[in-house]
Amino acid sequence: MALPLGPLATTYPDPNIEALDKRFPRQQNAGIERIATGCRWNEGPVYFPAGGYFLWSDIPNNRIMRWLEDDGHVSVFRAPSNYANGNARDLQGRLITCEHETRRVTRTEPDGAVTILIDQFEGKPLNAPNDVTVAPDGAIWFTDPGFGIEGEYEGHRAAAELPPNVYRLDPQTGRATIAADDFLRPNGLAFSADGAALYIIETGLADRGPAQIRKFKADDGKLSGGAIFADGFAPGILDGIRTDGQGNIWCAHGWADPAENGVHCYSPDGALLGKIHLPEPCANLCFGGPKQNRLFMTAGTSIYALYLNVQGALCL
Repeated sequence: MALPLGPLATTYPDPNIEALDKRFPRQQNAGIERIATGCRWNEGPVYFPAGGYFLWSDIPNNRIMRWLEDDGHVSVFRAPSNYANGNARDLQGRLITCEHETRRVTRTEPDGAVTILIDQFEGKPLNAPNDVTVAPDGAIWFTDPGFGIEGEYEGHRAAAELPPNVYRLDPQTGRATIAADDFLRPNGLAFSADGAALYIIETGLADRGPAQIRKFKADDGKLSGGAIFADGFAPGILDGIRTDGQGNIWCAHGWADPAENGVHCYSPDGALLGKIHLPEPCANLCFGGPKQNRLFMTAGTSIYALYLNVQGALCL
């Protein structure tokens, strides 16, 4: 039986929210809510403050969905979506999207027109852009692990012609550069609140290395460092990641032990502060709401939301 919409718990504090450190920014009288359902595999969350709505990708159904803040109405924003996965908001408030089917990154203009930002690198098609974020300087950073060309469910089967890189795209010049090339399957990525650090997920699958969060120093469009920030997630895997205004790191987790499905939160010094337990594997997450203090989580067939005592970083 499908879970109904609404709170997952009827008592406070919500037992599905596990605080492991007093620094965990939970709101004691707020609980996890299921705000939408009926999808196949949710990804690519992004919130638009100007419009008061939340978008996400329902990849296998080949559509981008929209949820309205004021009344909770759910509708189709775009279909077909070219099997869209990751989404972000640029500094001008426009939608940036990773598309599996067309193997490209696009921008949706205010009039609804779609601009292709990149679909190849050095003359070869991208694999299948996966997740995306926008830096404080407006540059677009995205991962290209190739999951979307491994079958017909979330794209179409095709041969990879490029390694699984992390790219930086300058929207002014249209020039792309490889920012990191030592990942097996790079996935979610997020800047720290000050833009000085970039956290990147190594997904971790049975034959594709460990699940890890790596931390890079970001300076003048280039990365250095890349040490492991957090690991020990096996046999589970990691997917999306976000940061908040206090420097905490939030990552989506799941796929193995059902008791660990959800979100893990780390302090800037790497301490595990708490966990948000969900009834489905979590793929991605973002901050939103009028005050940017609501965490939206794309998990399996449903969307979950939780008010926190912290605001998201950069709000992208």
